[in-house]
Amino acid sequence: MTYLSKSPWILHYDATSCNGCDIEVLASLTPMYDVERFGIINTGNPKHADIFVITGSVNEQNREVVRNLYEQMPNPKVVVAVGICACSGGVFRECYNVAGGIDKIIPVDVYVPGCAARPESIIDGIVTALGILETKLNAPQSGRKEQQPVELQQGGGAQ
Repeated sequence: MTYLSKSPWILHYDATSCNGCDIEVLASLTPMYDVERFGIINTGNPKHADIFVITGSVNEQNREVVRNLYEQMPNPKVVVAVGICACSGGVFRECYNVAGGIDKIIPVDVYVPGCAARPESIIDGIVTALGILETKLNAPQSGRKEQQPVELQQGGGAQ
């Protein structure tokens, strides 16, 4: 577990998902799973967010929205792709209007696979994102090294 000087805020965006992963993201905020025990707060403003949690694949209508939300977030920022649709496009990747996973538009730091991803896996991905965020915060500004994305296993836990 990392020790940040402030509570990290997450921004959740539904990019054309079936709402299965969205329900699980919201379930991770409930008292049963309680992601807030790690100091994480859900926000609706990208200018306050540290972690960008995205569900669903990218299509032509939301391509610019995803890019704009990402660019509005202050640096350093971490992107978490939740669900197989966000990771690779899922069953919709061959559709005419689907560009694929989130990584086709913006860089992704943590991949949380699953259809729908379980709240335990989502929490594990967000905690992994906290470690990446701390690494980015502590990295020297001039020589920042790009970190490799982390893909979680289906049952949770980094590979």
